[in-house]
Amino acid sequence: MNHCLFDSTPIFPTKIICIGRNYVEHIHELNNEIPSSMVVFNKPNSALTDTLRFISSDTRFEGEICFVIMKGKIAGIGFGLDLTKAQLQNHLKAKGLPWERAKGFDGSAVLGHLVRFDGPLESLRMTLHINDVLVQEATYDLMIYKPLEMINEIQSFMSIEDGDIIMSGTPKGVNTYSVGDRFIGRIFSNEEMVVENCWCVTD
Repeated sequence: MNHCLFDSTPIFPTKIICIGRNYVEHIHELNNEIPSSMVVFNKPNSALTDTLRFISSDTRFEGEICFVIMKGKIAGIGFGLDLTKAQLQNHLKAKGLPWERAKGFDGSAVLGHLVRFDGPLESLRMTLHINDVLVQEATYDLMIYKPLEMINEIQSFMSIEDGDIIMSGTPKGVNTYSVGDRFIGRIFSNEEMVVENCWCVTD
């Protein structure tokens, strides 16, 4: 799947732009250093899917607030999962090599329904439940780099095309998952739920 529905209009991103290490507690969770500048990497549009599959026993889920960009501005939001082959990424990082094999594989950007959003970005909050247990939660305030900062930094060296998606980073609570696990990702604006997506892991 190379597109997803946005108010029933197909979206064909040229790329998925990912922000790494954007929550302090997640950085500590993985024993990483707080970066001196924004960590940015891309997933190809072939990574995009609406199906959550079991990849391998070391593949990690990372729940994220995702933004759809139109004309250089945030036009909509959705809940996404950045899937990561953890052991492979650690090996590549130790060798100083790129992450694409661990981050950009087919099906590694799991994205639910996208909805239009023009409310205050400061109001955003996300939650991820797996098998009815809350495993991840984050608010705008916990982001090191806020959404408008992300756009400005990305545009300082790379064009953002209409329909491109920004995955804004993951909070603490990442882990591996199993076939049959049930994921529910939600995004709220203050106390109002803006979007909800459910996935059941297939093999």
